[in-house]
Amino acid sequence: MKPLHDVTPNTWDFLLKPMIAPTGFREYDARWKYPEEINLPGMTALGLGLGTQMRKRGIPPVIAVGNDYRAYSLDVKNALMIGLMQAGITVKDIGPAVSPMAYFAQFHLDAPAVAMVTASHNPNGWTGVKMGFERPLTHGPDEMAELRDIVMEGRGEPAPGGAWELVDGVREAYLDDLVGDFRLSRPLRVVCATGNGTAGAFAPDLLRRIGAEVVERHCPLDYTFPHYNPNPESMEMLHDMTACLKESGADLALGFDGDGDRCGVVDDEGEEIFADKMGVILARDLSAIHPGAIFVADVKSTGLFASDPVLTANGARAEYWKTGHSHMKRRVKELGALAGFEKSGHYFLAEPLGRGYDCGLRVAVEICKLMDRHPENSLSDLRRALPRTWTSPTMSPYASDTQKRDILARIVARLEEMEQAGATLGGHKITGMVTVNGARVLLEGGNWALVRASSNTPNLVVVCESTESEDDLRAIFRDIDAVIRTEPDVGEYDQTL
Repeated sequence: MKPLHDVTPNTWDFLLKPMIAPTGFREYDARWKYPEEINLPGMTALGLGLGTQMRKRGIPPVIAVGNDYRAYSLDVKNALMIGLMQAGITVKDIGPAVSPMAYFAQFHLDAPAVAMVTASHNPNGWTGVKMGFERPLTHGPDEMAELRDIVMEGRGEPAPGGAWELVDGVREAYLDDLVGDFRLSRPLRVVCATGNGTAGAFAPDLLRRIGAEVVERHCPLDYTFPHYNPNPESMEMLHDMTACLKESGADLALGFDGDGDRCGVVDDEGEEIFADKMGVILARDLSAIHPGAIFVADVKSTGLFASDPVLTANGARAEYWKTGHSHMKRRVKELGALAGFEKSGHYFLAEPLGRGYDCGLRVAVEICKLMDRHPENSLSDLRRALPRTWTSPTMSPYASDTQKRDILARIVARLEEMEQAGATLGGHKITGMVTVNGARVLLEGGNWALVRASSNTPNLVVVCESTESEDDLRAIFRDIDAVIRTEPDVGEYDQTL
């Protein structure tokens, strides 16, 4: 049965027929408002389609499935699992989980495939699925397009042999794997902030097990998210982490998003260190241990990966790549990189540090190891040792899912015309553009501005960096925003400078 594209809650058909908004099939995972954009029969159709895709690709019919801590996630997961079993797939249900625990389960249970029911850092009212067939990778654009077509064209194929198994003990095995034999040799007081999301069931225990003194901030599970949406890229969460750090006198603060695959950092002076700058700090240290290491940074990240003198001296090589957890995981694997860093808080630590998938808890341990290797330094010491730049938060003006890519194409064309005309942004001449993912506009002096389309929400994404001053950063943003504002269908920002 082909799903209906229009979702009509509180109707007879809503309880009977699959209803799926096609826009929920994103570049590298699936996300919908629930129940406005997908119903439970629609989620069952998704499961049937995913199982059919597994069989068509010759993937052994076994999948690990988990869900995040939201009021409706168990219902959504159950509907998905019904569809998977209908397709003849054996489901290994690992219960409530953070996304990296589900990725870990693929290795731990030797499951070829994974499906994690989560809307990640999206607010309540959203649901979705992150899925993958090739450890440690998750679906990219080709796999998502194929899955969308199977589901929306009603080409799911029932098959015999489906089964369900509840697997106990994965949480404990996951935490054991993260801890390993590491114990802190220096005192370290750490604020652990989870925004009442799923990571609250994992992160405080993990940090205590490695010997940290833990100051919990909004860690009890509460799927109403009474304080704020758990998103460590959000200034609201970062500011709250900073306040708790100053109240407690902690050495650093670590914050985790709704499904635990991202980590935000605040240092001992209350400086909020975005993941790209934290990535440079880690890369400096790791490249000294692993000379000649390769790193991957997403296009939203600081220009220091290319210009930092310490990385250069250590023989490190960096490449900028497409934003998105699936894009980054794949590129890290393709290049044999030691690690990948995404400004939004995803860290991809490959062997011998990790398994290559994004895990906020894994990088939390790695940051603690960094501090242990530098007992004479505070995190602010390591941050101040970086060349100074001024970087904006990630700013997201509204642009509908159906229009955002066309809007972006016109903006990129205007920026290319400006480059040809010798124009400036913030008084800096445009010297080039990286268009692997939107447009990263390169400016004189190592300054830059980025505009791209969000893969997960109805927004554009804007980031700017100046090597000169806060005022210069604002001037760059003012000028890139003026280009964006030539598009009348672009709405308000979620946050600005």
